Amino acid sequence: MFQRILEKSIREKIGSGKAIVLTGARQVGKTTLIKSILDGLEYLFLDADDPTIRTLLSSPNTEEIRTILADNKIVFLDEAQRIPGIGLTLKIITDQFKSVQLFVSGSSSFDLGNVLNEPLTGRKWEYEMFPLSWEEYENKIGFIKSEQQLESRLLYGFYPDVINSQGKERETLMSLVNSYLYRDILAFSDIRRPEVLEKLLQALALQMGNEVNYNELSQIVGINKLTVQKYIEVLEKGYIVFRLNSFSRNLRNEIKQNRKIYFYDNGIRNMIIGNFNPLDLRIDKGALWENFLVSERKKQNIYKNTFSKMYFWRTKQQQEIDFVEESNGQFVGYEFKWNSKKPNFPQNFVETYQAKTFLINRLNFRDFVKIKMPEENT
Repeated sequence: MFQRILEKSIREKIGSGKAIVLTGARQVGKTTLIKSILDGLEYLFLDADDPTIRTLLSSPNTEEIRTILADNKIVFLDEAQRIPGIGLTLKIITDQFKSVQLFVSGSSSFDLGNVLNEPLTGRKWEYEMFPLSWEEYENKIGFIKSEQQLESRLLYGFYPDVINSQGKERETLMSLVNSYLYRDILAFSDIRRPEVLEKLLQALALQMGNEVNYNELSQIVGINKLTVQKYIEVLEKGYIVFRLNSFSRNLRNEIKQNRKIYFYDNGIRNMIIGNFNPLDLRIDKGALWENFLVSERKKQNIYKNTFSKMYFWRTKQQQEIDFVEESNGQFVGYEFKWNSKKPNFPQNFVETYQAKTFLINRLNFRDFVKIKMPEENT
């Protein structure tokens, strides 16, 4: 089993008097993590995929909850988003049964975030969980094996089931996409045309790492701009894609309101377009490398509470920097190249923002994906 970065943070919150809530896409290892933390302890496991559990926990009163909990001091509710009105039920547990440590997991942030935020305000510790990070992967299998597996990870991604299914990665990814990701999106949103969603996902996958234009996407997919925006927001809540906005502060010719779309997992992206050709045969090798680095950095920033803000930067004259990070008022620019050793950073960006700059390539990427500072470019 892989040691997850979040484990230490979650363990430190046990006994704090608040619920511990873990959200993320299906099959990223949420249930496995919580069960490993509770290993050796007595606890009540409530699986909301079970219709009986859903019925029992749909708007029970305090005495009914008391009967359900019995003498258990630790309660783990899995897939909580499947239970109507679960937020108020969890509020009763945290308020009325203070000796109970509550663990809650939920796939996606559709309804779970909405129903928990108000009832559990000030009553929960909330964590987001993603597919395995490079750091977790390397810690498990070691430097040499992870180095040998880099291309496979760029092609097949970091879902635990995919990594544990060597030789059957494509079949596992197909199951993830069809059975879990689409199912959650369609179940917890009012999207009525799944074929349109699939077409939009393919368009985003083909433009991965490039700036996206909602008007252009609406023409490609055949829906209006507002619907494109709505669908992308749904894909974000489903932990499939995320946005990177453009950075601008002081320079007049900076692009101010554009965005790029990245996928949380390279394997999911490649399954959507049906391309698992080796890197040497691909014209999108640079995009795969960039998506891997940006998604890994996002995981680390969230897991380690860096409070860093992530952007890209471009001017109307096509000067650009792949990735910009702002932390404590300091700016750092990164260029992502698979093999290149010659960075080219626009001087107006460096001078205006007094920014440090780094080239991240095949040789030094480990420091970047673990939030360690590589050697600065000169």
